[in-house]
Amino acid sequence: MWIVPITSGCGAYDTQKKFLLKLKRDKMVIGSQCGDRKKGGNFWTKLNINGTGFYRVKYDDELAAALQNALESKKLSLMDKIGKRNIIAGTVDDLYALSIARQQTFASLLRLLYGYRGEADYSVLSHINTVTTSIAKVSADATPALAGDIKQLLIKILLSPAEKLGWDPKKGESHLDVMLRPLLLTALVQLGHGKTINEGVRRFNIFTRDRGTSLLPPDTRKAAYLAVMQNVSSSNRSGYDALRKIYKESAEGEERLQVLGILSSCRDKGIVLESLNLIFTNEVRNQDAYVLLRGIQSEAREISWNWLKENWERISRTFSGSLAANFVKNIVPLFTSNEKAAEISKFFATRTKPGFERTLKQSLETVRISARWAEGIRSEPGLAQTVRELLAKP
Repeated sequence: MWIVPITSGCGAYDTQKKFLLKLKRDKMVIGSQCGDRKKGGNFWTKLNINGTGFYRVKYDDELAAALQNALESKKLSLMDKIGKRNIIAGTVDDLYALSIARQQTFASLLRLLYGYRGEADYSVLSHINTVTTSIAKVSADATPALAGDIKQLLIKILLSPAEKLGWDPKKGESHLDVMLRPLLLTALVQLGHGKTINEGVRRFNIFTRDRGTSLLPPDTRKAAYLAVMQNVSSSNRSGYDALRKIYKESAEGEERLQVLGILSSCRDKGIVLESLNLIFTNEVRNQDAYVLLRGIQSEAREISWNWLKENWERISRTFSGSLAANFVKNIVPLFTSNEKAAEISKFFATRTKPGFERTLKQSLETVRISARWAEGIRSEPGLAQTVRELLAKP
């Protein structure tokens, strides 16, 4: 048995309890120092203060509701809001991990995220953005009928700080605001926010006529490029061709890579295939192929998987083990079903190499985890009602 140091805050950070969990089970009494339990009182308790312990925390409904009130009242520290990315959990990380593990409902995760609407801190919002991206992906498969409403809810969470920052840099703004602006604009474009997409396209059109315009500085170009690709199709490819022109003419390596990472971000089968086939041309260096692959959207995963199967022999001859692994890492995890995991596993049964065998196993595990999460969301009662209630809130 591991000895686990437990810390808890009750109603305020200057009222803490600490003890060592030495057994499989133990009890900690929450007293009056945690606040008034009556409606409107200051009652809340937070375990694992500032994410210093290596464990997850699952709260019952009453404690979770109280913690959400503390969050919305801005009583939680930065680390307790989000946690240390990839290490220890804060409030978001805990519930996100527990939802994936089907230990907490998807609806409870959405309710918690809604408490972050209007948040302005870069560290918090960058983490929230990672979670919302995952939610948008899994909900499209788990509950297609609700996916559009869930995206609108995620937009509602991110829109206020994005509108405050706008597209144009402001004199005297902090470097964190400079980083936050493109992050939020890109997120809104990916979620399909029409106003942001239209503004991005407008600024891009001006940029194509005047590369020196102040309306589209390097920081916000990715959002504008993505906005353009939302309207691209085989019959309406002017935006795609304009991006290809920028890619070919730009003398800046960073700019070229940024454009390359956008070219496959399209739902149109013909455009996605055309972009993927650039990998076999002189336009794209072998070491840059992964950049193009990273842009593939979930809507284009089947097209991309079929392309991968048809071209695998050529890929394995052209790219070394680690470079070949990028094809697996950027396409396989886009799926969320056990049936697809089985199909992919069967395809690679006689085609694995030491250079990407581990990547394949990790990617398949990601698919199976997503499949289990989607299954849990699908069977969750009351999810539609929760989404409607949150959308109706101010």
